[in-house]
Amino acid sequence: MYKNVPKSAPILMNYVYRNVFPEVDRELNHWKRKAEQIPNEELRQQALASIRTKKFHCQGGGVYSVLAKQKRKEAVRFIVAYQTISDYLDNLCDRSTSLDPDDFRMLHQSMEDALSPDNSIKNYYEYRSEQNDGEYLADLVRTCQRVLRNEKSYPEMRPYLLQLERLYSDLQVHKHVKEEERIPRLEKWFSSYQERWPKLSWYEFSASSGSTLGIFCIVSYALGQQMDRKLAKNIFNSYFPYVQGLHILLDYYIDQLEDEEEGDLNFCHYYRNKENLQERLVYFIEQANNHVQGLPDKSFHEMIHHGLIGLYLADPKVNQLENGKEVTKLMIKTSGLRSFFFHLNVKVYNKWKRT
Repeated sequence: MYKNVPKSAPILMNYVYRNVFPEVDRELNHWKRKAEQIPNEELRQQALASIRTKKFHCQGGGVYSVLAKQKRKEAVRFIVAYQTISDYLDNLCDRSTSLDPDDFRMLHQSMEDALSPDNSIKNYYEYRSEQNDGEYLADLVRTCQRVLRNEKSYPEMRPYLLQLERLYSDLQVHKHVKEEERIPRLEKWFSSYQERWPKLSWYEFSASSGSTLGIFCIVSYALGQQMDRKLAKNIFNSYFPYVQGLHILLDYYIDQLEDEEEGDLNFCHYYRNKENLQERLVYFIEQANNHVQGLPDKSFHEMIHHGLIGLYLADPKVNQLENGKEVTKLMIKTSGLRSFFFHLNVKVYNKWKRT
């Protein structure tokens, strides 16, 4: 167990491979077994699909458990449960049977309740025909609540956790309604925040709202006994919008062809042209680096956003994109040697997994 947060990329990755990923796998296997017991066929299929296809979200989020030090396992338990809620609900909204904003709002009430230990469990399926999940979603919420319930610093971090959750849930509601309503709703939503973040477009603000990294960072620090209101506010301002925005824009960047085929909303499609997209990705890289400089364990947070670049741009889908290889070279050059290390590391790891 590290008493301090690893300060170099090789040490961090070695620790993550040996300690964090196996713990993530154990937690995911637990939830997979629970998902297999869901009585309703549609809910069961979506729960299992979210675990099968989005495991890497939990692995990436699990890296933040390093900040929890001796409570790493509790942090992984929270991160996997909360991310599994997120991925499951994304499937229910994206691939399932409803286009009802009231349904989406009620489903995402579970994410607020998961961050609010005193909140009661509700019928999150109130507005949809599928109802019986065998307490699967409720148990995910309860798991998060148990981790947070005894944290003395919870009152200090609560406002910032709920701000991040509210942004995330609002995005999920607006982007999953009828196709013709999505953009007007997202633009109207952004208009109430535009004065605070004037350098963003509506689609960059939306992307920045779609990440759970800030929540994982705050909770992990709290478990590691390093939380007060000042730090929670600092993490919020450091992670939103640029670290979280970089995270989701990269996710959308590699999924452009897939989303086009499926008819799904992709925020990278709203840039004026490919050059504009490239310029803004570089801008987000630079701003993400600038905004984490005032955080404790600065080198860890730098490694996170360098790691995001290396991870996403190592995905084979990048090679199918027009100018994908050129954009990858530019972004890794902008980000520096750490991104190159993560990029190479992930490529080798993916090749090892395939063989």
